[in-house]
Amino acid sequence: MSSGDLDALLRVTSPTYVGKTQPDIAFGTFDGPVGRLTLAVTHRGVVACSYEDEHSVFERVCREVGSFIGADRRRLDPVRRELDAYFSSRLRAFTTTVDLQLATPFARTVLQMMLAVPYGTVTTYREIAERIGRPRALRAVGNALGGNPICVIVPCHRVVESEAVLGGYAGGAVAKERLLRVEGSIGRPSSGLS
Repeated sequence: MSSGDLDALLRVTSPTYVGKTQPDIAFGTFDGPVGRLTLAVTHRGVVACSYEDEHSVFERVCREVGSFIGADRRRLDPVRRELDAYFSSRLRAFTTTVDLQLATPFARTVLQMMLAVPYGTVTTYREIAERIGRPRALRAVGNALGGNPICVIVPCHRVVESEAVLGGYAGGAVAKERLLRVEGSIGRPSSGLS
């Protein structure tokens, strides 16, 4: 989708969108080495960094966050710069604030835990489940990670099934492997949570 198409989507689907007015939610995309990421940023922080297509993310953000959505480079460009620096191996920790309001309360707990897993390390679904006090909730942890609305920035790619099996990822297995290679954690049996 080109920037003209995105602008048209914003005009048609957001009745309150006015091109020059600063929107409540900044909306755009980032094209990187793992594909296109759809971005949405509220005044509280990044609410979406998703592999889903623009239309799906736009509809969800409209339904669950607010409908005054538009392009706002002032809020989108810092996120894009951090993503670019991350993919260029110049950034190890995102400084951008996240807004987890698209996640369920349980998923927020899991995703907050992911923010504590350092760059270049991995952890397992089991370690996350134990850490949040729900050692038998492996499937629920997996679902929470699979529904992560802020991929890459909230590093759910750092969770593996085991040292030998990477496990699933919203962006697909190739994207997960590429992210772990950027961080140098492929083949490194280290746990991010101890």
